Amino acid sequence: MAVSRIENLEIIKYPDPALRLSCPVVVDFDAGLADLSRRMLELMKQNNGVGLAGPQVGNRQRLFVCNHTGEPEDDLVVINPELSELEGWTEASEGCLSIPDVQINIRRAERCKLKAQDAEGHTFELWGEDLQARVWQHEYDHLQGRLILDYMDEASRIANRRIIKQLESSYKP
Repeated sequence: MAVSRIENLEIIKYPDPALRLSCPVVVDFDAGLADLSRRMLELMKQNNGVGLAGPQVGNRQRLFVCNHTGEPEDDLVVINPELSELEGWTEASEGCLSIPDVQINIRRAERCKLKAQDAEGHTFELWGEDLQARVWQHEYDHLQGRLILDYMDEASRIANRRIIKQLESSYKP
């Protein structure tokens, strides 16, 4: 991806069909991937997010970036993630940068293990708890083509109906 295209990346909004595509494994760990990751972190922070996945910027690579604390040293680039050892369960409200103004209560694991690669292709493993584990699970869903809307119960559908209809009616392919 050319640098000018990377600098022009924007967060795409629901119901863009790119948000529903499953992402293939990343095999090329080049400078373009590092540039993309850097730009995604910038976009995430500019929009007050804690995570951002490739599909949310129209990129079908299996990657996401996140930072659950807002501290620069906690920026994390996650490529080809695998989640395992999900433990404990808790329900909390989640939003999504691609579905503005929608909040959904979602039940997720309180703790999980993440195995992934960084932008240079080095493998790492981390354990996450609470918000960090929730962010990983949310962003992992994006790589599978799943959205928070898929977790809505009837009350959530009713509460968010107007906002979702507005997003759908304002969408221009």
